[in-house]
Amino acid sequence: MSETMISKFQFEVCANSVESCRAAQLGGADRVELCAGIPEGGTTPSYGEIKQARRVLDEGAAQGLKATRLHVIIRPRGGDFLYSEWELERMAEDIRICRELGADGVVFGCLRPDGSLDTEANARLLEATQHPTPNTQHPTITFHRAFDRCAHPEQALEELISQGFDRILTSGQQPTALEGIDLLKKLHEQAAGRIKILAGCGVNEENIRKIHEATGIAEFHFSRIPTCIWVRREPTKTQFSSPRPSASAQPSNSWKNYSSRFEKMRSVAPERRLTHSAAASPRVFTACASVASWFMLLAKSS
Repeated sequence: MSETMISKFQFEVCANSVESCRAAQLGGADRVELCAGIPEGGTTPSYGEIKQARRVLDEGAAQGLKATRLHVIIRPRGGDFLYSEWELERMAEDIRICRELGADGVVFGCLRPDGSLDTEANARLLEATQHPTPNTQHPTITFHRAFDRCAHPEQALEELISQGFDRILTSGQQPTALEGIDLLKKLHEQAAGRIKILAGCGVNEENIRKIHEATGIAEFHFSRIPTCIWVRREPTKTQFSSPRPSASAQPSNSWKNYSSRFEKMRSVAPERRLTHSAAASPRVFTACASVASWFMLLAKSS
């Protein structure tokens, strides 16, 4: 596959930890979206997680791995995308701190109760991205899947362009990107290069070619584990189990450590083949995709 073909596509991986960030980098991801609270749809990670992720990705790039960019979700809680004054204050401060910690981009989105964009709240958060930091590069701004709850997506797209967003993460307002192909195609055509459409939710090795061919979209967001990495669940080494109710919503004996196997990723295309010793990392709970296998599939469609 030519370098031109490789550069045509951009792959983003949802990462819930520093370990996931490294796994994504090993897989050749162009970007990671770092978040906590994945069962809630993603919430803002800790500052320690962001700082260490920045360091680990930089170290990996210095060792010859992909220079994977670090994007951080800005979302104080799960649930809807209607935020109070205090929540917006926290989100703006989170953005400023993310900039200071070296994040390459941030991901957020605010709506009104009627399903329209909260342009005032979004403008306020956009202003926070201008916070001066030693990193002089302007951050990339993604409007996340709050877009899929917009009442008028075509109008919302134009407003996001006018506000200065760089990218929209969307499944085409359907449960999966595959089901949302019709709207994704319309949005991509309407955007006409003015803003990037990032197709996400349910994207995998089996459907990415079809989505690309049907829509023309060349940026994909991946967040599912089973389709790309074999995960082995190991019993926790915790020896004491309190008779009191667990603080977790799950019973205490459900605690598990996750180990990832990279066998599948070792068989991918030469352009993104794993050669780094960290590929054998034993304890990773990861949302990393076998990015190179996607290149192989997409190459067949071009």
